[in-house]
Amino acid sequence: MDALGLFLKNSFRDKDPGSLSEIVEAIEAEGHYGNPITIFSIQINHKHDTLSFAKFVHNNMTSEDIETLRSEMPDRLDDDQVFHLRFDKQEAYMGRVKIVSSSDAITAKVKIETYPKNREMAGKIVEELFG
Repeated sequence: MDALGLFLKNSFRDKDPGSLSEIVEAIEAEGHYGNPITIFSIQINHKHDTLSFAKFVHNNMTSEDIETLRSEMPDRLDDDQVFHLRFDKQEAYMGRVKIVSSSDAITAKVKIETYPKNREMAGKIVEELFG
C-alpha cells in the first residue's frame, strides 16, 4: 500500500486522499501455492488527477526510463488506446519511480481518448504526457 501511495499522493490535485484505504479497493486472492495475496486497485477518473499522475511519473523517471517508454510506446499502446505501464514496487516503496517489465509490479493503464478514435493521435498524446 505504501508503494502505491507514492503515485496516489501525487495524483490528486483537489484533495488529499488522507487514508489510502478509503479510496483503494483491496481484493483478497490466493496464489498458486495457496499463499494469500492482496490486490490493491484504484481507478482515477478525473482528467486533472490523471494529468497530475502523468506529470508526477514523467518528472520522476530517469532519462533511461523515458527513452524506454519512447522506444516501447507502440507496444505499450493497445488497440483500445490504453497505454500500459509497470512500476517496480520495491523502488516505489523507497520513493522512486522505476519502469520494469516484470509482472510483479504496480501496473497502470492510462486510457487515451481521441475523437474520433485515432491511434496515431493517441501516440502523440502519450509522447506529450510521458516522453
